[in-house]
Amino acid sequence: MTKSELKLPNTRSGQFDIDSIKGKKTLLTFYRFAQCPFCNLRINEFVTRFPEFDSKLNVVSIFVSPLDHLTKSTKKHNAPFEILADESFEYFKKYEVEQSAWKFFLRSCIHSYKIINAMLKGYIPLSFKGSMTTVPVDILIDENGVIEKAYYGKNTTDHFSFKEVLDFSSK
Repeated sequence: MTKSELKLPNTRSGQFDIDSIKGKKTLLTFYRFAQCPFCNLRINEFVTRFPEFDSKLNVVSIFVSPLDHLTKSTKKHNAPFEILADESFEYFKKYEVEQSAWKFFLRSCIHSYKIINAMLKGYIPLSFKGSMTTVPVDILIDENGVIEKAYYGKNTTDHFSFKEVLDFSSK
């Protein structure tokens, strides 16, 4: 599968076409619902550490939420990268993103410290517009649009490490 198969509305009042980022490495991540505390912690980490990529990496984040709700929920991040809405779950299906109540329950119970950390940063889920049971997927795409590596999370907070993404962008 190549990266030319993705067109979605973004939170900047436009339409994102993945063809627009050809020639640059890309991290494509499928997240849960817009106010997911775990997802917002991850977005916050990428916003904070984005300068470390030294303009070598595109970051594209896709949420299964209505665009208006996603725009409102992620506005505080002022993200220097794309945040997209896939309310119909179309691309989640194409990329075989898993739904798992068990993996949601597992992460929520065993690692409750992450939810506390998220809430301390103000990421409190007041509205659940989207899917709570979506398990994140990170996809590393090279400059030619070829998927180099995909990581299907083991639970609802599991992603590539930041170091792995940084290493990919630097090679």
